[in-house]
Amino acid sequence: MARARRHDPDRRQRIVDAALRVVGRRGIAGLSHRTVAAEADVPLGSTTYHFASLDELLVAALRQANEGFARTLRESGALADPGADLAGELAGLMGEWLAGARTGVELEYELYLAALRRPALRPVAAEWTDGVTEVLTRRTDPVTARALVALMDGICLQVLLTDTVYDAEYAREMLARVLAPTAAALPPVERPTGGAVPSSVPPEPPRNPTDT
Repeated sequence: MARARRHDPDRRQRIVDAALRVVGRRGIAGLSHRTVAAEADVPLGSTTYHFASLDELLVAALRQANEGFARTLRESGALADPGADLAGELAGLMGEWLAGARTGVELEYELYLAALRRPALRPVAAEWTDGVTEVLTRRTDPVTARALVALMDGICLQVLLTDTVYDAEYAREMLARVLAPTAAALPPVERPTGGAVPSSVPPEPPRNPTDT
């Protein structure tokens, strides 16, 4: 008599959760269908049934990991209050995120940066950038929002890669500079006419006809 198949609707999610734990402990190099199956306590065939390749499993893991900072940002009251100090609020949120479980933060970035070598992950990494940018457009324009995301990414990576202490005041100042309307304060650039190239040498004053 054939053995009845156990109903386990949450198995796929448990496999993704197990993959995140494996990567958190061993890095992406330690990820395999076998290690994930052992971690999730499921048959090996279950992992290959739900995820035919490791890239498919990594895509699901990265998409779930991406929710960490993005969820914190969406739930922030700073985005709903137009009078709030956006630079200060973002710097504070970054500090809270980096001060959390370091393994979780490093896990998110390890999966995020894995897109450098695994093209299948790049659309998911782009989803995170686009999603956070969209959230920030509640308070600023899309171009500035994307610049803020790039700056926050860079600051977080520096902290993680150099093992330095996160400086919230520095982060707030840099974010404020991106948000400041400096471009509007700059004088317009005078473009030369007739294809002439402006010279750094001042023009010679007109000569007096009597000076001969």
